[in-house]
Amino acid sequence: MWKEIPLSLLAAVVLGFLANDQLIDKREFSALTRIDGLIFLSFFVIFVYYSFGIAKRIEGMEEHIPAKEHGMVKAALLVIVGLFGLTLGGKWIVDGAVHLAFTLGMSQALAGLTIVAVGTSLPELATSAVAAKKGNVEIAVGNVVGSNIFNIFFVLGISSLVKPLPFRITSNVDIGVVILASLLLFAYMFTGKKRSLDRWEGVIFVVLYVGYIIFLVIRG
Repeated sequence: MWKEIPLSLLAAVVLGFLANDQLIDKREFSALTRIDGLIFLSFFVIFVYYSFGIAKRIEGMEEHIPAKEHGMVKAALLVIVGLFGLTLGGKWIVDGAVHLAFTLGMSQALAGLTIVAVGTSLPELATSAVAAKKGNVEIAVGNVVGSNIFNIFFVLGISSLVKPLPFRITSNVDIGVVILASLLLFAYMFTGKKRSLDRWEGVIFVVLYVGYIIFLVIRG
């Protein structure tokens, strides 16, 4: 799991590099183009291959696999129903966030970084919390790290293929926050209990996130 944290950092750096056309190429505006989307998807394929490679090299992995709670068919059905619910819920969140942003006079960027981000992250929060409670630490942290990589490489890759995405220079602050969070997580994994995230470190993350939300509200 901790070996994937540098990939989360890489994803944020690649995003910052590809999105800043104005700063790097001196263009009139910045955007994630369809070519950028293909680059993101290429990185995603590499990430998937790398992840499977790590899984195969882990010795004694079967010892960490919990006892079967569901049959194969039931488990597959739960996944399908869950994905359908997430898709439908995601649409409701986006529609509601757009309406709420318009009503409150919020920018779409602020709505996306707060309402939509929190709403779409609730399943991850629930998954990580349950995994941590059951002692499946690898799943708890890996879920968050993998989601960050997936969102940048796959979601942005597909989205920019469908339609180029304009990028504002001010959004570099948000990318910087992602980079900082990845660096802190990587550092915390090697302080205190090796390759573990202590409660006080979790508190720091929560405090930093609250500070970031306050900054977003002030920035508008």
